[in-house]
Amino acid sequence: MGFFITNMKTALIIGATGLTGSHLLQILLADLRFEHIVIFVRRSTGIIHPKLEEHIVRFDHPEEWSTLVKGDVLFSTLGTTLKLAKDKPAQYQVDVTYQFSFAKAAASNNVPTYVIVSSAGANAHSLFFYLKMKGELENAVRELPFERIRILQPASIVGNRPIPRPFEKFSLQLVRLLNRLGLGGQFRPIEAGELSKALRNAALLPEPGIQVFRLSSIFDLADDNH
Repeated sequence: MGFFITNMKTALIIGATGLTGSHLLQILLADLRFEHIVIFVRRSTGIIHPKLEEHIVRFDHPEEWSTLVKGDVLFSTLGTTLKLAKDKPAQYQVDVTYQFSFAKAAASNNVPTYVIVSSAGANAHSLFFYLKMKGELENAVRELPFERIRILQPASIVGNRPIPRPFEKFSLQLVRLLNRLGLGGQFRPIEAGELSKALRNAALLPEPGIQVFRLSSIFDLADDNH
């Protein structure tokens, strides 16, 4: 992957209480290249650490937190499901509106790097609501004046979730069957911990501009040698 930035003083995270975000938080707290971790959450993580600064915020009131979104990189791992959100407008609010509001605030505050978890198949013109949302968000953040934008597009993300997702479990079983048959490589599931390493390493890539990482390159990017 080339050379990496050796020091990023302040990392910002939204979605730090979710599956991927919680792994990312632990990885960054343990990484000496990051001196200060700032998280924006709806409920406390309960984590006490000398590097950690926690802000409990109302995501739909950016006037209360927008000036706090300052640092070297914003990681966006926020997301929900239609079942938890109850309806599509509520899911859209979490998956698109909240994330874009934070991205805009970060860009306005001259945060140079933005790293986001999107989805394989993200496309603003998709007939599938979830993939359409992800595509719309990707298109929107591409227009913001960040020095670096890193978009990761994993397929299924696996790990121990606090709230089980039965359909996701079934989907993973199907994908694993297809993988054994040599038919599902592009949909190979990735562990949340591995995805979090890839997010961290994506943030450390010094090249300016927009980079999109699809599934195979996400596994490469997660390499512990970085």
